[in-house]
Formats: sequence, structure tokens, C-alpha cells
Amino acid sequence: MGDNYLNKIRLIAVTAFVLFYSSISIATTLKYNVNGSSSWVPYYIPNKVENSGILGELVPKILSIAEVEVEKHNFPPKRTNQALEKGLLDFDFVSPSWFPKGDMGDQFIQSSAILSIQENIITLEKNQSQWSDIDKITGKSIGTVRGYLYHDDDIFTRVDFASEKQLIKALHKDRVSAAISGDLPALYWAKQLQLPIALAAVHSSGVLVMRLRKEHSSVMPRINMAIAQLQNDGTIQAIVDKYTKNEQYQQ
Repeated sequence: MGDNYLNKIRLIAVTAFVLFYSSISIATTLKYNVNGSSSWVPYYIPNKVENSGILGELVPKILSIAEVEVEKHNFPPKRTNQALEKGLLDFDFVSPSWFPKGDMGDQFIQSSAILSIQENIITLEKNQSQWSDIDKITGKSIGTVRGYLYHDDDIFTRVDFASEKQLIKALHKDRVSAAISGDLPALYWAKQLQLPIALAAVHSSGVLVMRLRKEHSSVMPRINMAIAQLQNDGTIQAIVDKYTKNEQYQQ
């Protein structure tokens, strides 16, 4: 009876071992809206394979290291938040600074910071010192993007343009002397247009994170580990530099 008992214990132990390693080798599958931020250049650049944008390149690397597979969906961008709330999607990428008091809601958890994200006053290099103080925008005409929200647009006069790309052109045509733009979109379009600009005072700042539905919280340690690895080995900075530094880059 002793041998039978030991054999049963061994069988249970082997079975548990196999089940454990089988479970961790199978990648988790999460639902993601690939069009959710497709117009957010240079974070996403639509219809590009090799040069798909900062997040377009980075997200697959993070998920591969974390052993997370993606079930791709194509919701219109405006439906992303609704789909996340209903569980039709599982994650997206946002900045806590976009939410009142940084609260994304009880349904979600957030990853560690992937990269910094901020808005600056942008201007021509010759005018940079004139806009080094954010208070200088008070009462002035400032270039803005039509449809974008600005937390303090009651203190300056908006001059709306269609996009960050148009803001860069407007600065060089002297239609405005300063504008508000995300730093990376501004640097990207300045590079593409070969129209140099300067980043002056910071208008707002935060970090970019993954917003994940709480029921999938068990995968977050793996995602955070992947983010840390890509930060430590320089991958994240290299991808950012590819889209924003002055070296020639072709779309």
C-alpha cells in the first residue's frame, strides 16, 4: 500500500508540473482596437507596415515579450471607450493626465509608464526665449488644433488649424507666432516638412500607459516586465528617436 500511495503522489506532482508549465506557455489573448488611435501621428501612422509609428512598432514588442496575443478589432475611434467599458475590447493606450484627477474608472488598471507625453508651446527657434514662460500665452492668439480640448483656453485666443502639421506650416508663414502641440507630433512634422521649430514652455505633461480591464490583471506583471526590459535595453528611446530626430526618415 505504501508503494501505491507514493506512486499516486508522484502522479499528482507530475500532473501539476505539466499543467503549470503548459498554462504559462500559452499566450494570453486580449482584444484590441487597431484603429483606436490611427490618426495620432507619430504614435500611430495608418497604412504603414515598417514605419507604423511609435506605438505601432512598440506595442507588438511589448505584447510578444509578455506572451500576450491580440485579437484585432476595427471599431471606429469614437467607439473605443464605449467598447472598453462593455468588455468588447480589453486594453488601449492613454495618459492618466487626460482623465479628471487621473482616475480611469473602477473597471481598469494601468501599467507602468511606457514613455513621457507632454504638450509644449511651439514656435520658431528665433522666438523660443519669448515663450519660455507659460504665462506668456495669456491674452495672446495661440495656434491650436480644431476639435482638441485645452484645459486653459479661456486665457488665450484660439486660432484653430486642421492638424499639428498645419500648425508647423502656420508658424513658418507667420500666421501665428506660437502654438500648442504635443512635443512628439510637433517634432515629427517639423522633421517631415523640413521646417524646424523649437519647443518652448511646457503646457501640460504626463505619461503614456496601457489601460487594461481589471479582469485581466493577472497579465499586468508580465506587461510591466516587458516595458521595463524595452526601456532598459534602449528600444523605446530608439523608436522615439526614429520618428523625431533630424536624421532623414522616409514614410
